[in-house]
Amino acid sequence: MFNERKEDPNKIHINHEIRAPELRVMGPDGENFGILSKRDAVAKAEEMGLDLIEVSAKAVPPVAKITDYGKFTYELKKKQREIKVNSHVTETKVAQVKIGTGERDKELKAERIQKWLLDGHRVKVDLFLWGRYKYMEQSFLNERLQRFLDLVMVPYKVAESVKKSPKGLSCTLERDKSKPSPTLEELQALKEKRVVDVKKEKNDKKKKQEDSIINTI
Repeated sequence: MFNERKEDPNKIHINHEIRAPELRVMGPDGENFGILSKRDAVAKAEEMGLDLIEVSAKAVPPVAKITDYGKFTYELKKKQREIKVNSHVTETKVAQVKIGTGERDKELKAERIQKWLLDGHRVKVDLFLWGRYKYMEQSFLNERLQRFLDLVMVPYKVAESVKKSPKGLSCTLERDKSKPSPTLEELQALKEKRVVDVKKEKNDKKKKQEDSIINTI
């Protein structure tokens, strides 16, 4: 005995592939054409230059829609992508920075955090403290942590505020969905602007120190 080949349950039945003898038929703009025989429904779709697509096989009678097959499958795939995105598993990633970490390393860590945020993950940021740094003023440590967070250019909100942790200080970030996510071009422009601002700040500080020395002479 030959095994019957099982049909793909996700297969879309169109036109004469539809098995039901009669269908409740909807038009391309939501019109209700009522219950028609399959032959009449297919003829109506052909008359309109479109396809008859079964959209609810389990209904009684089954529901079919007259529409363009290409457009229908495009919209279906779009919805499936949206469902996949919305069902994305959120993880809590961890990024660690130390007092004294080089600027380039901090930029790379900030870029990694941006990618995680854009991917929909939470990010736990640890300011690692060792030796004498563990006993420094809380305000100083908060300021150092904030300096690093200022490098993150993707809009975020603090999900868990700054608190002491076994490693030092930590806080948890998540993307602020109330604000639009920047494009890669916008991120690059913000990065270039920050480089210019940092350079200007250093020059201003240097000039202020030189002026102070001159005034003491």
